[in-house]
Amino acid sequence: MEPFGDDIYTEPSEVDPDTLANLGPLRALAGLWHGDGTDEHPVADGTEEERYVERIELQPIDPQTNGPQLLYGLRYHTRIVKPGEIEAFHDQVGYWLWEPATQTIVHTLGIPRAEVAMAGGSAAADATEFEVRAELGSTTFGICSSPFLDRAFRTTSFRIRVTIHADGRWSYDQDTVLAIRGRAEPFHHRDRCTLRKLVEPTPNPLARR
Repeated sequence: MEPFGDDIYTEPSEVDPDTLANLGPLRALAGLWHGDGTDEHPVADGTEEERYVERIELQPIDPQTNGPQLLYGLRYHTRIVKPGEIEAFHDQVGYWLWEPATQTIVHTLGIPRAEVAMAGGSAAADATEFEVRAELGSTTFGICSSPFLDRAFRTTSFRIRVTIHADGRWSYDQDTVLAIRGRAEPFHHRDRCTLRKLVEPTPNPLARR
């Protein structure tokens, strides 16, 4: 859906500075969270499933504009460890973004294994479940990997489905499809986790002012 005309430069005349009030379905994700999950990942002789502990912080940023486009969002950092350990099992940063005019959700991610992705989807402002996807080769919602990962563990698609529960928790089911060197069939790297809130979010700087 493209609601904008030929003027790609003029910014909206009025922008509500309160990001938390304009996040649509992403509002329920704001804050500091702790959760327990399971990870199914590839190993040399097949598949291994492990439990993990996740801590993720999602804080509102000031409203963002691209000419007439207006986005509200959460900046996030997630750190995942194996139960009882300190060493990072997974680390990830990025943004969850909401575009009210088109009811579009955008999820960006970067991991220190030299891979980035941007996934997109749509949902109603009051949705309690939504999904975003990215595909290798897309010029809009796509995936980019280092030469080694592209050769050995090429990510061909990415999907994450978020469910917001009535008791305030939220959970995700994530599927990263890999083309692994030496394997004939695609591998589905699955992550599932349910999170509970530890701390409420801090309003964005413009809203605090």
